[in-house]
Formats: sequence, C-alpha cells, structure tokens
Amino acid sequence: MARKDFDGQIVVVTGASTGLGRAICVEVASRGAKAVIVNYARSEAEAMETAGLVRQEGAEAVVVQGDVANDDDCKKIAAAAAPYGRIDVLFNNAGMTKMALDHSDLDAVNAEDFQRLYAVNVIGSFQMVRACKELLQKGERAGAVVMTASIAGVVGIGSSVPYCASKGAMITMTIDLARALAPRIRVNAICPGFIATPWFEKGLGPQAMEQMRQRQIKVTPLQVASEAEDIAGAAVFLGSPASRHITGETLLVDGGAHLGGASLGMR
Repeated sequence: MARKDFDGQIVVVTGASTGLGRAICVEVASRGAKAVIVNYARSEAEAMETAGLVRQEGAEAVVVQGDVANDDDCKKIAAAAAPYGRIDVLFNNAGMTKMALDHSDLDAVNAEDFQRLYAVNVIGSFQMVRACKELLQKGERAGAVVMTASIAGVVGIGSSVPYCASKGAMITMTIDLARALAPRIRVNAICPGFIATPWFEKGLGPQAMEQMRQRQIKVTPLQVASEAEDIAGAAVFLGSPASRHITGETLLVDGGAHLGGASLGMR
C-alpha cells in the first residue's frame, strides 16, 4: 500500500521544472499531498509537464514562474500557497552552477560568477524561507524546509569553486536557520552527489555526461550513478512527519562517494 504521509499537505518546490525538483513534486503528490506549488525560472513547458505528472498522482498543481534571486519573485511564489492557508513543506531546490572543473585555474571564474551563484543558491534560498515563514508556521505541526545543498559543499570538489562555496554556505545557513526558527519550523539539508539530470547534461554535454556517469559507478562505494528519483526520497523524508524530531541536519546522499576519493559529482 502506498504511503500517504503527506496526506493533505501543501508543498512548495522551487526549481521544479526538471530533474530533482520534478522528482520531489511527483513523490510528494504520490504520498497524498493536497497541492504542490511548482516553481520554475525559465522553462514553462517543462514546468507544465511536471504539473501534469503531479495531477496524475491526484494532487493539485499550481505553476509559478519566478527567479529566487529576486525577492519579489520569492514573495510571488509564496503567495501562490496563500489560498490554502499554510505551507507544510518548502523544498529549496532551485540552483545553478558555473562549469569550471579545474579548480586550480583561478581565472576560469570571476566575481560575477560568485555573485550569480550566491544570488540563486544562497540568497535565493534565504529569501524563499523569509517569504514562506508566516505560512510555514500556520500548520498543526512544525513546518519543514529542505535545502538542496551538495556534497560539493562538504568535500570542496564539484563543478567550480563558486559552486562549492555556495553550497557550503547553504549548509551553514541550514544550521543557523534551524536554530533561529525552532520550534515552529524545521530546517534540514540534503547533499546529493552526482545526479544524471538534464541540468547536469546541459552543463557538460551528452558525451561528458555519460563519461561522468560511468566514472561514478566505478569510484562510488555503492557502485551507482544516481537518478533524480534516487535522491528525491531522502529529500522527502526530511520534509515528512517521519523526521519531525530532526532539524539542523545535513544528509549526504551520494552513494558513499564521501567515504573516499570523492568524485566531481554535484547536484
């Protein structure tokens, strides 16, 4: 029998048009969520596909365009949940990177790269929590925020120096906000390793993507290359009642890559 641990819940997912965001939307809908706010920044067509999958699982879907780096857009995304009277879970999944795999090449990135990555990954996540705070406090139990950080923020290996730095900042912010917003809001983070998603393929190209996938299988202790659906369950766990006594935690979901010879994988 399918779990219905999200029965009647109102869920907001940023960066939900494809990949992990889409997988989270479908997972919570399949577990009984009443409504899923599907945010996207650029690809309306893909966001509508996500909404269709959510509706197939029996949940309502509200599609909202918005760049989380823009505070007014964050308020607009939160406002889409206002008619439901509360937000039970906010998945801060929107993110971006700059591909510069050789971290010793300090000229491969610049101040603008840092500013843009921090604007989306760090400031955007903060602004979404701030915009949703009041509605997250409206439920019967503590509201939940789940940050999509990255193993790159733990081991310092990833697509670029600014990316690693931004994900490390997200992890620190998770601890800070968990302390500051308790007891009415829980804040946790997942740290995926490599995920075979369109987001990643666009950055590397199909051939390099497949090479990276095969390398992951060889070097990861569990000998896996994760798909979005493999990671969504961990994110959804941290948003579910099963984790109701967990806050301020960072869950590494990387097939064990952090145990030795961490890979170049990132969300």
